[in-house]
Amino acid sequence: MLASRLRHRWMALFSAATLSLALHAFDAQAQADTDTLAPEDRAMKRALDAARDHQWSRIESVAVDDHVLAGYVDYHRLKSRLPNVTAEEVQSYVSRHADSPLSGWMRGQAQMAFGRDGRFADLLAISDGEPRGTIRQCYYYTALLDRAPDEAAEGGRALWRVGRSQPSACDRLFDTLRERGAIDDSDIWTRLTLAWQNGESRLVDYLDGLLGPQWQAGVEALDRLRGNYAAITDVPTRIGPSGDGAGALYAAAMHNFTRADTEAALEAWRKIGPHLTLSEARRHAIEHDLAFYSMVREIDNNAGWVDAALPRLADADLFELRVRNALASQRWGEVIEWIDAMPRDTRQEAHWQYWLGRALAQRGDRQAAEDAWRLAAQERSFFGFAAADRLGQPYALNMDMPEVSPLKSELAAMQPVVQRSEALRRIGEPGLARSEWFHALGEANDADAAALNAYALERGWYDLAVHGTIMAKQWDALAWRFPPAYRDAFSAWGQRNGVDPYLLMAISRRESAFNREAVSPVGARGLMQLMPGTADHVSRDLNIDAPTLGELFEPTTNIRLGSAYIRDMMERYRGNRIAAAAAYNAGPGRVDRWLRDSPDAFDLFVESIPFRETRAYVQAVLTYRVIFESLAKQGDTHGVALLTQSEREGAYDTTLLARNP
Repeated sequence: MLASRLRHRWMALFSAATLSLALHAFDAQAQADTDTLAPEDRAMKRALDAARDHQWSRIESVAVDDHVLAGYVDYHRLKSRLPNVTAEEVQSYVSRHADSPLSGWMRGQAQMAFGRDGRFADLLAISDGEPRGTIRQCYYYTALLDRAPDEAAEGGRALWRVGRSQPSACDRLFDTLRERGAIDDSDIWTRLTLAWQNGESRLVDYLDGLLGPQWQAGVEALDRLRGNYAAITDVPTRIGPSGDGAGALYAAAMHNFTRADTEAALEAWRKIGPHLTLSEARRHAIEHDLAFYSMVREIDNNAGWVDAALPRLADADLFELRVRNALASQRWGEVIEWIDAMPRDTRQEAHWQYWLGRALAQRGDRQAAEDAWRLAAQERSFFGFAAADRLGQPYALNMDMPEVSPLKSELAAMQPVVQRSEALRRIGEPGLARSEWFHALGEANDADAAALNAYALERGWYDLAVHGTIMAKQWDALAWRFPPAYRDAFSAWGQRNGVDPYLLMAISRRESAFNREAVSPVGARGLMQLMPGTADHVSRDLNIDAPTLGELFEPTTNIRLGSAYIRDMMERYRGNRIAAAAAYNAGPGRVDRWLRDSPDAFDLFVESIPFRETRAYVQAVLTYRVIFESLAKQGDTHGVALLTQSEREGAYDTTLLARNP
């Protein structure tokens, strides 16, 4: 069976010798040295660099015209001529490179250039339906104003009805639609209330000046509310010529009021809500916010209204929050009640079946508790594994590898996307290689996607295998989702720092999905997503030179520093991986505070983590760690433990803190 062959292949890749070769090959591809490239690749690398700088005389056309990456040089050449090219030239390029992201990039560049130049007929000629991005959309619907006025009006109104300023590219579209009456005072009022809701005061003042005298009562009501949300009980219930403008004002006012003073907002809503004529969507949004913030802020005076409203609202996120609040105070009867009230799909999840079992066990109904845990234990997740521990049974990995025939593998290697991806890696363009790969996966059927993912694993392109399974929704293809990436370095630095290498791999898998060049929005870098400041601090503790920003992308450097940092977190929390993982994500200062006011049990501590991201992070890291160790044992989970005995049975309070954290 292919699943068995892939498990053995996973084990083979896990060996130090194989991984050393894979890492060496990967490094050579991503950090290409021009001197070691074949002549044709060397010429292409020089040509691409020259094309980016518009230095056309440096390009040896004869040497690169037949190269698999010639389209990249052509892309820069054509882009540099925009907008002074014909629509036919653009469309020809797009058609020739339809199997590459180059086609979409060129179409987008041409749409921007033609739109700025007012060449709307040409813009439509190269477009394939509504484009992505606000500026392109504004140009697109401007182009349709005379050709398809109804479609232009519909698209333009959607772009108008947002509570923020839009780019100047939208001005012509909006002005024309206002002149035609397709955007009227009602649309202006709707946008004005959305702008107020978003805190866009300057936009509110601008839109105020566009309204006619029939909206004066609404403007005056909004001015009162801007100074005092409580005035909502006194504003008109009919605004505008047809009286239907009140709904937008009340929705915006309640949005702001609820966030500013939830208790007072609910008191006002209970007075006015029953008497307002609102759409179901607006009424639901207002009451959802009131229930959500009442529970998050633990407003006791609102609790009765919340419990009465939840069945009517029937939102899974509100039920989940209600259960978590009951767990925080260990009110087990309420836990059972509100899990039973959840939508069926939510209630059946391992997360909530685990807690149903816990609550039933606390109530003395052991048989019903075990029934709930058995259902939970069928799932591959933190709480699924925790339920299996409660029952004393092996974990359910639910691994199911897609079949990839030898012929399919050979065909995958011959695909143009594979050839381009390999060539881009050879010349040091891993970002473009990833774009090529993901474009192909986005267009692939299930069988082709499986072949590409298998090929990525064979080549040691671990990040592509991970993301490829996500894109293809091959959730049970564990050998691809959890490849043995950089195992040699994780093992070496884990052993040196006294940290389980599977834990390090799990952290890296969660942090970067094994993309060595990953950069987070806040600047964390590399496999283990180290912040430069953290890397400097750890380097000082190790008495080594602080790495440069570029060196943080080096797998060995990143893993060395990341493993030292998680070691420090493990020491801080007496070897507890739950607390250490939480600290790696949210910072040790926060975890210290959480432990000072937390329930004793491990599961209650995890559920009590106030940050949704950190709760999910801790669960994912511990789950991934089980999967990595199990795959190393050819899918056998016997002897693999989600938690140590001390992690499972120890107290989660200040005793977990080392004396001098």
